[in-house]
Amino acid sequence: RRKGQAHESALHIYAVIKITLPNLIYFSLFFSIILYSLFLSFFPVSVMEVECVREGCQSETLRRLAGSLPEEQCLTIVFKSGRKSLDLQCHDREEAQHWSRGIRTLQERVNNMSQTEKLDQYPSVAFSLTHQQADVNHDGNMTYDEVQTLLQMINIDLSEQYAYNLFKKCDKSANSRLEYDEIELFCRELMRRPELDNVFRQYSSNGRVLSTVDLREFLKDQGEDNTLVHAQSLILTYELNEWAKKNQLMTANGFTMYMLSKENDVFDPEQGKIYQDMSRPLSHYFISSSHNTYLTKDQLVGESSTEPYIRALSHGCRCVELDCWDGDKEPVIYHGHTLTTKVLFSEVVEAIAEYAFKASPFPLILSLENHCSVEQQAIMAQQLRSILGDKLLTEPLKHQPCDSLPSPEELKGKILVKGKKERVEQESSSSSESSSSEDESKAEGKTKAKKERVSRLSPELSDLVVYTRSVPFKGFDQAAQKPTNEMSSFSESDALKHIKNSGKFFVRHNSRQLSRIYPSGQRLQSSNYDPQDMWNAGCQIVALNFQTDGEQMDLNRGRFLPNGRCGYVLKPSFLCQPDTEFNPENTGGGPGHNPTLLTIQVISAQQLPKPDTEKLNSIVDPMVWVETHGAPIDNNKKKTHRIDNNGFNPRWNCTFKFLLHVPELVLVRFVVEDHDYTARNEFLGQFTLPFNSMRTGYRHVRLLRADGSSLSPASLFIHVKITPNYGSPKHAASPKA
Repeated sequence: RRKGQAHESALHIYAVIKITLPNLIYFSLFFSIILYSLFLSFFPVSVMEVECVREGCQSETLRRLAGSLPEEQCLTIVFKSGRKSLDLQCHDREEAQHWSRGIRTLQERVNNMSQTEKLDQYPSVAFSLTHQQADVNHDGNMTYDEVQTLLQMINIDLSEQYAYNLFKKCDKSANSRLEYDEIELFCRELMRRPELDNVFRQYSSNGRVLSTVDLREFLKDQGEDNTLVHAQSLILTYELNEWAKKNQLMTANGFTMYMLSKENDVFDPEQGKIYQDMSRPLSHYFISSSHNTYLTKDQLVGESSTEPYIRALSHGCRCVELDCWDGDKEPVIYHGHTLTTKVLFSEVVEAIAEYAFKASPFPLILSLENHCSVEQQAIMAQQLRSILGDKLLTEPLKHQPCDSLPSPEELKGKILVKGKKERVEQESSSSSESSSSEDESKAEGKTKAKKERVSRLSPELSDLVVYTRSVPFKGFDQAAQKPTNEMSSFSESDALKHIKNSGKFFVRHNSRQLSRIYPSGQRLQSSNYDPQDMWNAGCQIVALNFQTDGEQMDLNRGRFLPNGRCGYVLKPSFLCQPDTEFNPENTGGGPGHNPTLLTIQVISAQQLPKPDTEKLNSIVDPMVWVETHGAPIDNNKKKTHRIDNNGFNPRWNCTFKFLLHVPELVLVRFVVEDHDYTARNEFLGQFTLPFNSMRTGYRHVRLLRADGSSLSPASLFIHVKITPNYGSPKHAASPKA
């Protein structure tokens, strides 16, 4: 802080912001940036890195300053990849609106770019910064030595002879320097895709163009609509040459455009929207769920905040946790008996009220871990009612059968409270009123003596619990006699014991009642367990630490990728039948046993990034893992060989076969690593999706960062073949020779 300023005052730094379409934000127009940090560093940020723009005092910092700031002049830019948000105060309301609309317009422009525009933009956009850095004398042109520096920056190691020949080919002016247009030509030559050219030639009757007959043959092998009308529409959409388009032909360039488009992603676009039956009981769905939602980091000294709730809800999470304790005058949320910071319960509920249904229209469950006194429980109930209003479900739905839970469709737009509920009749046994949240607290070592654990329940809060009443688990036989609105929470270790010892009965239990699984209290660093084990048993609310990236969160994002990312995914039918014989530990036959052969050819990768730890002149040695996660019998992983010194366009042509016994539960995960001889391989990117969401044929896999954000333009090019029961192919033939 500046000398003489009060400790509580904000430091206003004036910077200048300039925006260039479509890729970069440079700080170049006058803003008043509200900061509490001692230093401010300036760096370019891609528009694609902006998650959203929030108008008004919509961050914790701005909310705390709301009384001293004009809300209409404030906005918050929220970034992806864990980067801190940027709070801004503009000179007036009009300027704030201009910037909010401007950034959103840029985002929409980038998202809606045609494939032609994307390819036109890439050389000038993706190479702009590296070109500037490699251009040593800053004259806008590039010598051969500067081109070599550029190649290192973009992660490719070309042979000396090939690089020099390509340089001479693009040096149209013959002055031993590449000017701007020549640099763009050089980049386009680097981006050529020989493997796509090979596929094109395989299907082209004359080796030069694809006729509608050729294109329909290709579409048939892809397992897609191969009607004449569809083939013609693809030519009209992706063909660049007007003569070819007029004559209903597709050139190699048009074919490349088509293959690079989202229409050829490995993930089925039809599953990108809400397509499943949403009228089944809640117990028939996997539900995206967060544990310790309030934490930004670990469980000992991490910060408690409203921001993780906003992020989780914005990504389709449908069950969030609120760890509630007595505050000075009102309840607070934090990890009890630790050094984690505290956030007001009311602030969290306000954030939930605003963001509950922005990403999904289906019901949101608030899992209350209640440690409050009766007095502050009443305050909690009052705040829930006043802030959430009509969104809060306070009584059963009319005409709802007593023997089953309501459906997501029936509960659209509603927020459910999960917690203890007083019975109509008095129960003398204190243990019978022990809540699942208290069970979880005990597992985490947070409870004191038994007398302290047993506390009274506020009737005001009890009244808010309708379909998600927390009860202790006393065995499958007893649970089967209880109402469907009763649910239990299980630690990961207890859940695994039930799966191992009583797998079939756990599946049956989960066909009619909800189960919530939470991480062990020993996971002080907020690490995660494998959620697949729990999904195999039909557990619906498999709560993970969303703040911790890694394989487990990759699987979670993959599980909830289909059905419009709404946070509800219909379970396989054999997990929804109350008399099912399915046992996840024994899948040698019976329901769910449908042996299917999955064949994946990893052909190539494009424009892989460097790890954050790498030096400027280092080039990656990529390798690819293909993993299957499902029932224990289906867990498998295979890897390609490494490609030395090429992260730009490495090619493997490796083929892997996976025999899947319960394909409906399988997730397929692609992981790209940088091979390291002396240390652990570095993660570069991944993509995970359900087996049933995969499309066959030649496909691109769009890689994601560890936090799930896009790593565009990095991708894998693969071929997928699916053969059920060792018989005829389901959708596609083998790659055409």
